[in-house]
Amino acid sequence: MIKSMTGYGCAKGVSGKLGITVELRSVNNRFLDCGVKLPRVYTCLEDAVKARVQQAISRGKVDVFITIDASGADDVVIEVNEPVADAYMAALKKLSEKYGVPNDATAVSLARMQDVLTVTRAETDVDKLGADIDAILTEALKDFNAMRSREGEKLRNDISARADEIERLVGLAEERSPQTVAEYRQRLEARLREVLENNAVDEARIVAEAAIFADKTAVAEETVRLRSHLSQLRDMLKSDQPVGRKLDFLIQEFNREANTIGSKGNDVRMARIVVDLKSEIEKIREQIQNVE
Repeated sequence: MIKSMTGYGCAKGVSGKLGITVELRSVNNRFLDCGVKLPRVYTCLEDAVKARVQQAISRGKVDVFITIDASGADDVVIEVNEPVADAYMAALKKLSEKYGVPNDATAVSLARMQDVLTVTRAETDVDKLGADIDAILTEALKDFNAMRSREGEKLRNDISARADEIERLVGLAEERSPQTVAEYRQRLEARLREVLENNAVDEARIVAEAAIFADKTAVAEETVRLRSHLSQLRDMLKSDQPVGRKLDFLIQEFNREANTIGSKGNDVRMARIVVDLKSEIEKIREQIQNVE
């Protein structure tokens, strides 16, 4: 089933005591353009995220937002810088003895001294974090692809309906083409009789002229090719593989055949059929711009 290039997906999880949220948003684009936004300290994981997205998506402008919440983590480590603390204690003792003042230093007052305490965070296991992000990203991609499939189903139904209308118009063109030849022959014969003032009309000349006209205005080749294109279109709409680029090429062939029919159809009714035909083709072209 075809997929839309427009979609949204989200998944949440944890890695140790870190909360992780992964969001994906996409719009249509000729090629795959993947952007990843995550905390700067974890930018080393960006390439792995892009590679995972490329496995699931072939076209579209995809933005991946990864949020890492460390508010629930208790990985803060506080250490005493003992050489600095010893130096402070020695200096306080020296001041007390030299100037005869009490040495009332406490643990709290000592802790307030510059560089006595150092606060650090425990080092994150990047490999584990990367694996956990990949698992959460996989769930987000499932949600993302489910939405794209739903949108793709709507696109498929609309394109299929327009393909049926194109087929109906092709049938009308096939019916109208021989009628234009018959009408041309009637007009030609009436004109010749008028010119010759009801004298004998050369039937062979009329047949020859009508044959030349029929050859110039025949649209059988174009309608046969259009029906073949319609068959290919319907097969592509059933495919599970990305077919957006193929559809884009195929619809160009639709336009080419419709233009040829329009240039051959020396007739007002045929011209109206071609206008309707090109209108439906254009509507399909607009829809497939969003097909992966």
